[in-house]
Amino acid sequence: MLRITDILDKTQSYLSPDDQEMIEKAYVFSATVHQGQMRLSGEPYLTHPMEVAGMLADMKLDAATIITGLLHDTVEDTLTTIEQIEAAFGKDVAFLVDGLTKISKITFGSQEERQAENFRKMILAMSADLRILIVRLADRMHNMRTLNYHPPEKQRYIATETLELYAPLANRLGINWMKVELEDLSFLYLDSDAYYDISRRIDKKREQREQYTEEVRGIIAKEIAKYGLHGEVEGRAKHFYSIYAKMKNQRIDFDEVYDLIAFRIILDTDKDKECYEALSIVHALWKPVPGRFKDRIAMPKANGYQSLHTTVIGPYGERVEIQIRTRQMHEWAEEGIAAHWRYKERRSDLRSDDQQIMKLRELLEVQQEVQNPREFMANLKLALFPDEVYVFTPNGDVKSFPKGATPLDFAYSIHTDVGNQCIGARVNRSIVPLKYELQNGDTVEIITQAGHHPGKDWLKWAVTSRARAKIKNWIKTEERKRSIEIGREILEREFKKQNIKLSQFLKSEDIKSIYEEQNISTADDLMALIGYGRISAKHIINRLLPETVAKVEETALDKPRKKTKSAASVGISLTGIEDVLVKFAHCCDPIPGDEIVGYISRGRGITIHTAQCPNLQELDPDRFVEVSWNIKDKQTYPVDMLVICQDKKGVIAEVSSVISALDINISHAEVETTQDLRAICNFRIDVHDLQEFNRVAAAIKKVKCVLSIERMKKT
Repeated sequence: MLRITDILDKTQSYLSPDDQEMIEKAYVFSATVHQGQMRLSGEPYLTHPMEVAGMLADMKLDAATIITGLLHDTVEDTLTTIEQIEAAFGKDVAFLVDGLTKISKITFGSQEERQAENFRKMILAMSADLRILIVRLADRMHNMRTLNYHPPEKQRYIATETLELYAPLANRLGINWMKVELEDLSFLYLDSDAYYDISRRIDKKREQREQYTEEVRGIIAKEIAKYGLHGEVEGRAKHFYSIYAKMKNQRIDFDEVYDLIAFRIILDTDKDKECYEALSIVHALWKPVPGRFKDRIAMPKANGYQSLHTTVIGPYGERVEIQIRTRQMHEWAEEGIAAHWRYKERRSDLRSDDQQIMKLRELLEVQQEVQNPREFMANLKLALFPDEVYVFTPNGDVKSFPKGATPLDFAYSIHTDVGNQCIGARVNRSIVPLKYELQNGDTVEIITQAGHHPGKDWLKWAVTSRARAKIKNWIKTEERKRSIEIGREILEREFKKQNIKLSQFLKSEDIKSIYEEQNISTADDLMALIGYGRISAKHIINRLLPETVAKVEETALDKPRKKTKSAASVGISLTGIEDVLVKFAHCCDPIPGDEIVGYISRGRGITIHTAQCPNLQELDPDRFVEVSWNIKDKQTYPVDMLVICQDKKGVIAEVSSVISALDINISHAEVETTQDLRAICNFRIDVHDLQEFNRVAAAIKKVKCVLSIERMKKT
């Protein structure tokens, strides 16, 4: 276990004696309130805040941040209050601890809702102080390092959350070492077979790789010194998850991943031009690979990262990736915004730390407008995009956007009104449609028209969370207006049949019971619910005039009804809704075991989607309903899977026989071969549940020539 003396040793070089005294005081406080508490590993709970504080000290963060690391769980897990923290350690520390305290005393409807609200609270606090996120990342880092003590199901949940949210957040802050370790640890728990396979393959060639690394490093160091440049050259193996991601995205085998080693030239200079000089030296040594050069100095990443990237054909014909940067760029690349506090006294030396903080805050603050938990988390994940394109305004200013961004994203980045009234754009002086994908170096000018408004199609083309949130907000507002009108029309018609005036009902005391039942407060809310189809006008009439129920039902029986599948017949339970048509969405083909959500379609009942279906982002969150699986009879469900294998004789037959041996029906199969001798096989199979599908996938994986297998979902 890390000791307090270790933390004090780490901070001695840059913190005052008074600061160190407060850190020691925080240690004693934390040890006292956590006394008797144990972690799943059997270690005293104190080991966790100590490890978190140690990481923060390694990053040379200020005393308040390190103290927060020691105290971050005290309010959540002990009887300590924020007021006690403030009295003992000041307002700054109290604010940071409060921002980190989970919302544990509130009851939520689902794990997803709890997760969304925890992130929302953290983001609100981060808007004022990004140190909260740095402590949370250190907290998550230590939890991931000790994840082996949790049951498998929880391991997968925490690892997925880490890979989808925490690692991208670390990347956004520019803290590369954290991002890399979080990705690798998540990878270990999400696909341990692939993790250990890559590990074994790398170990097999370790000695050969180390010799090669040392040879290339020596050549580069000697050559840059010859031309009067001073610095160091590092050679490192790429981390496991980046290799895995490359294999998966490019659909290649491990042996086809050429650039397993990356070199860094870190120059002892503050002059950018020396980086370009080093680049020319490298290109004179070895031939560069076309299309593999990136100038991140002239156009930094959204997280402030700067470096020159090139790939060359090095010794023995091996591809070698080389990064070139100054010492200051390197420190920012590895530690990102954490360096902001380290260098706060020499702010003139920093390029744009405040600008980066502003950009991150703006990125996250957009999410505050989103109330639906599912939409909030989807938008947050979208906001943490890995790749950017850089475009110019007509004035020559540079703006960065995620890859795939369109003029709509550009328009909404200027102002909401510019976005709402956008009818097109000029890119490089030529008119382009709204769905045009922006390219690096484009000059963009937005064309607007007063009175023009967003359409639903815009959601297909907008990529940034800001643009999508603004479009959805407009559509939601307009749809609500229309639903209120429709609902009022329907209700008036039903009331007219009973010779009752709607206006009288709206003024009566009877309406209050309807409000309470539906958890609403205004007549417009009621009309909107009817217009959306969430409640029927018949239900309102039945509440007011119970004697009319029989009459209404009698009339309904006289009308011919189309035969449809009820919720119960397809194994679905609906909360608070009965006798409704249910169908499964073809875009995601849910099967028992999937997390699911229902969507009310006007006149078409309820459509069941998987909770991860990308099409949910396009839908109105107000029309989601809670659903669950309730399987009584054994029935099968169709599911598509993509199997990629080597194009060898008999491999398709072998895969098919594996599926058949498990007594699984193949209802459809398509095979396509590629020029690089691969067979792309699309199978539609009928399974009882997710567990059965996973068994099929595991069995197919064992076939020698199979390269990858995944469940397919249409978009």
